[in-house]
Amino acid sequence: MYGLAHLGWSLKDYKKHILHTLHDHGYVSALGGFQHIAAGEKPHATIGYQRKLDCDSSAHGVADAAINYFNEKHEKPFFLSLGTFETHRPFPEPLKKHNPKYKRPPATFPDTKETRHDYAAYCTMAEVMDEAYGRIFDALIQTSLADNTIVICTTDHGIAFPKMKCNLTSHGTGVLLIMKGPGIQPGQVNDALISQVDIFPTICDCIGIKHPNWLEGQSFKPVIDGQKDQIQDSVFASVNVHVSKEVSRMARTKELLYIRRYGSRNTVALPNCDSGLTKNVLMRSGWQDKYMDREYLFDLIHDPMETCNVATQSDYQDKLQHMRGRLEAWQIRTSDPLLHGDIPIHGQAIIKDPNEIEP
Repeated sequence: MYGLAHLGWSLKDYKKHILHTLHDHGYVSALGGFQHIAAGEKPHATIGYQRKLDCDSSAHGVADAAINYFNEKHEKPFFLSLGTFETHRPFPEPLKKHNPKYKRPPATFPDTKETRHDYAAYCTMAEVMDEAYGRIFDALIQTSLADNTIVICTTDHGIAFPKMKCNLTSHGTGVLLIMKGPGIQPGQVNDALISQVDIFPTICDCIGIKHPNWLEGQSFKPVIDGQKDQIQDSVFASVNVHVSKEVSRMARTKELLYIRRYGSRNTVALPNCDSGLTKNVLMRSGWQDKYMDREYLFDLIHDPMETCNVATQSDYQDKLQHMRGRLEAWQIRTSDPLLHGDIPIHGQAIIKDPNEIEP
């Protein structure tokens, strides 16, 4: 899938969604709230969900629907996907407890009145999401489902700030992955490199079913069980079309991050960055005109903020070639269309001019 469903894109094969494998093993499925992989009047049916819960995409609306679902009689195991609008923009006004005067923004941004306010507003919305999650967890306990339910909390990109969401630095790809449930020892913090493509095989192992023969990714259950420190030494990611076309690929190890950009554009596609105070601050200082390299190599040990591109430095050329090779091997393994030209443009796709400013 190369772009957003509500802008005309779709999955190549919805039958490879995990719920179809679970259906084959006696599970029922339901969707509550937000999803980003199908559009139309009944997107849940397009994906393959047997049921759509009656709720909007607000965090507490989704929580209400989930609690009602838990209180039903369940004769079969279930797969329930819950998606919330939080923490998409626009953010609400900051709560008093998140006073912008004392809310330091992420270190990638200048510490100004506007960026502090923007981050305080984000934290306010994140707190709403946390409260809704807490209600869902409490309901699992109250309905005696907690001891027999695996809960996975994750998201699809970095937070909605410039240089984060829709970017392949760690600020954009380093997202939460929190799990709880039977067989998962609480309180663990794992530093293993994990990709979301690894979640599907991990679920298979946790519930004791075979992996489909086409399944990609590696199960990280050995990491959860404490048998291994890691399952792989590299992970990969891509950007194709968000609102505008801005194609790039990433390969990452624990020590190095390599990004390759495609196409002729050498400045940021501003529509791919959500509107907000922090974006305004950067644009007033010329962010939209800053030159972007074709290749980036970051030394994650000596440059953890990923600010210094060492791809042209002579003492990094062996490492650069190594990371290029890792990326190319992944592209070959996954049949990346960039190896033969460009990404295929879906006939219904809406692609915004990258020279515009707003999404």
